[in-house]
Amino acid sequence: MSWLFPKIYERYFAKQIYASFGFILFALLALFLFFDILSELGSVNSKYTLPLALLHVLLKAPSRMVEIIPIAGLIGSIYVFAMMASQSEFTIFRVAGLDIKRSLFTLAKISLPIVILTLAISEGLGPYSERLSERIRMDALGSTFSSQFRSGVWLKDQLRDQDGAGPVKAGVRYVNVGSIDQDDQIRQIRMYEFDPNYRLLSIRSAASGRFDNKGVWELNDVSETRFIEKRGSDPLDAVYTAQTKSIPKLSLESQVTPQILNVLLISPEKMSIMSLGQFILHLQENKQDAQRHAIAFWKKIVYPFIIFVMLALALPFAFMKVRAGSVGIKVFGGIMLGMSFQLFNTLFSSVGLLGALPALFTAIFPPLLYLILAIAALKWVSRA
Repeated sequence: MSWLFPKIYERYFAKQIYASFGFILFALLALFLFFDILSELGSVNSKYTLPLALLHVLLKAPSRMVEIIPIAGLIGSIYVFAMMASQSEFTIFRVAGLDIKRSLFTLAKISLPIVILTLAISEGLGPYSERLSERIRMDALGSTFSSQFRSGVWLKDQLRDQDGAGPVKAGVRYVNVGSIDQDDQIRQIRMYEFDPNYRLLSIRSAASGRFDNKGVWELNDVSETRFIEKRGSDPLDAVYTAQTKSIPKLSLESQVTPQILNVLLISPEKMSIMSLGQFILHLQENKQDAQRHAIAFWKKIVYPFIIFVMLALALPFAFMKVRAGSVGIKVFGGIMLGMSFQLFNTLFSSVGLLGALPALFTAIFPPLLYLILAIAALKWVSRA
């Protein structure tokens, strides 16, 4: 990596930070996985054996790793800089001409491989291993994906023209799904269709259904009630009659796919950037609130930038004199600093959701604030 770190002091910083970061990351990951295994032991039975539970937890390791990478970077960097300060190494670098601007630029380059690693895991390996982990658990327990709401998952769908060319301008269908099996089969389906004036056209229920990947749901054991309007000479004298019939199988065109349904059943924070973008477009096309998913989308984009912020927060510890405290105290202070950032970042996301703040501002304000604090702290300690 000499092309990325052409100067000797840059290679030295990178080597020390990467070694410390790797050790802290491994230690924190092992700790979190240990607690995950303890929480999973309650579900172990004759089918869901201990080896399967261990495999389930291990497959979640990539997602866990993404969560703790910034904190591992902060703690590892603080340890490295505190050790340099205690041995007067950083003082020598400063005398040789290393200023704050060059230090931050070096940290930006050091954070780049970690950013690439984080993106590769969060957008590729993480979602794949997460799905595989859940599939193993569901196959063993025979469970399904289900919503946290008792009534199931509700979503909006646009009605289509008779020829399937496009959606009706104002016709709408509201769909309720009770659960989704691991093979993407839906169960306990209810549908309510309305005309452009939001008058109820039909109520439909089905025991199960499966998507054919061509935009069509194949529904089984369907019960359909249609409301037919009969107008007299006076429009106010309209009479509605209900006709109910049972249909063994029914093909129904819909914009709702299994991917969209699965998105509704998981937390937006655990989705990939691509999945979030697609679902936000779906919500906007159906004139639904996408604030929560938009915040999660921008937080996923901004998340790699947080790694550089954590390294910048660690840099002031290199300027502190030995008498300012031991290495252990500095590392403990770094842990508290990282925890304060995580708490503030989560709290501000809730504030942005409740206050309807712009999603990009909600995502970027916490790391930007802490970056400003890091630069202010750097200027203060460099003058001491």
